[in-house]
Amino acid sequence: MAITYLKKATPRPVTENTQIRDIVRDMLSTIAAGGEDAARDYAQKLDGWEGDIVLSAQDRAAACARVPQQTKDDITFAQSNIQRFAQAQMSTISDCEIEIIPGLTAGQKQIPVSSAGCYVPGGRYSHIASALMTITTAKVAGVKHITAISPTRPGLGIPDPIIYAMDLCGADLILNLGGVQGIAAMAQGLFGGKPADILVGPGNAFVAEAKRMLFGEIGIDMLAGPTDSLVIADHTADADIVAWDLVSQAEHGSDSPVWLVATDQALAKAVMTKVDAMIDSLPDPNSSAARIAWDERAEVVVCDTREEAAQVCDRYAPEHLHVQCADLDWWLTSLTAYGSLFLGQNTTVAFGDKTSGPNHVLPTSGAARYTGGLSVHKFTKTVTWQRCDADASHELGLRTARISRIEGMEGHARAADLRIKRPVEAVLDQGVDKALG
Repeated sequence: MAITYLKKATPRPVTENTQIRDIVRDMLSTIAAGGEDAARDYAQKLDGWEGDIVLSAQDRAAACARVPQQTKDDITFAQSNIQRFAQAQMSTISDCEIEIIPGLTAGQKQIPVSSAGCYVPGGRYSHIASALMTITTAKVAGVKHITAISPTRPGLGIPDPIIYAMDLCGADLILNLGGVQGIAAMAQGLFGGKPADILVGPGNAFVAEAKRMLFGEIGIDMLAGPTDSLVIADHTADADIVAWDLVSQAEHGSDSPVWLVATDQALAKAVMTKVDAMIDSLPDPNSSAARIAWDERAEVVVCDTREEAAQVCDRYAPEHLHVQCADLDWWLTSLTAYGSLFLGQNTTVAFGDKTSGPNHVLPTSGAARYTGGLSVHKFTKTVTWQRCDADASHELGLRTARISRIEGMEGHARAADLRIKRPVEAVLDQGVDKALG
């Protein structure tokens, strides 16, 4: 077996971005001390936003009314699919109870977090789908209070379609905030919100760093890097479709890698010849972003067998993995490391990004080796409980006391001793002693 690279990525410089870290640390510290005033100052300074931070019910309704009906229908279609998939996930989560030994019963409960903060990216693109993915999933999981935020545009605020999506999904509070100041506001429960138990949603490097710094004190969905996508294709694949699927993901940003793993060299070379013209046909800034991503971050790999190709894919552990090969069931069974899997040429990662249902907040930078994407599970806690009767307590007490003393934990042993049944005479004598003073 052999692996041939027809194209390799330019190595990223191995440097720690201490500047971003220092800026974010200072901002979080300033907002922790200055509260709402500090967050408002950053919104004015960084985003040019001088309007209200809290989106009023009146402004929310007005924004929704301005959204064209076709856009509303499309957003509602996507939200319904995402909701149905999240509900199906919820059906797999259940409480349980078991008698471990006679008299000892233990179980688990699923409890949703009380509050969540959902970050919806703005910037170059209006990420309507991120509002749908994060807020809908939290709502289905049973989160009682959801704060949603998104960067504002000078003089306009949050784009109307994003507000409509936030409203449709059930956001309790919408804030005209983005960036680190928005993350800090949700974490602290500023502007009438509740301190977030978990922060979710993609963002730029500053947002990701703020989430990283707050993690531990607050839960987060994941530490996300640039989005990435891998297509695996054999001789049955259509070179035009494969090429557009790669280009469509490269437009996310100049640092977003795309990879092709092929078992047919002719197909791989055909794809490579088509990509340049496709990128050039995109409008700017999409074209510029896709050009850098393809030239510097893309890789094309040819493998002799599908088994070898599957191993290569698992090593990449891509965020998105699209299979355009024969025998899709074999690939579904064989592949083990990806954020979300797309099977066949009739689907595309673009469907998953926007409308099909499974969540698009997914692990990047190889994290799919050990974790999955955003789901109702991220918004619920699996907690355990136990109860035992006197007989079980006696058995547990004996064994716990002995193990504790071997470990040198005498306090634990004495707590266990109190649960060990004593002879009736000893109990009676103890009672007489107490009565005599």
